[in-house]
Amino acid sequence: MGGVLRFILNVLWLIFGGGLVLALGYGIAALICFALVITIPFGVASLRLASYALWPFGRTLVPKPGAGIASGAANVLWVLLAGWWLALSHIVAGVGLCVTIIGIPFGVANFKLVPAALWPLGQEVVEAP
Repeated sequence: MGGVLRFILNVLWLIFGGGLVLALGYGIAALICFALVITIPFGVASLRLASYALWPFGRTLVPKPGAGIASGAANVLWVLLAGWWLALSHIVAGVGLCVTIIGIPFGVANFKLVPAALWPLGQEVVEAP
């Protein structure tokens, strides 16, 4: 996908696909996690999700080198407390967007956010090849 197309899709996603609302929601969750101190790692993960939700086209999620067992254990806690309903909301939004032809790229972007919402710790967002 060309750079100009990625830019156009990201701008359209930001305005019409809910990118701004998603990023704002993840950002607010991050602030709450930072305020509770013990949940700071979850706040960092929420900021990563906010960044990814704001500008998803041309980016992908990859395992972070050096992420250990603590990330895995924290991800289990994340899935139980927040990950399952976040992933489910992205699936529902993706299916709803894919119903219309013009919404298919935005539906695919929501499907890309599912693994990030489900298992965010020990992952990083990078530019897609």
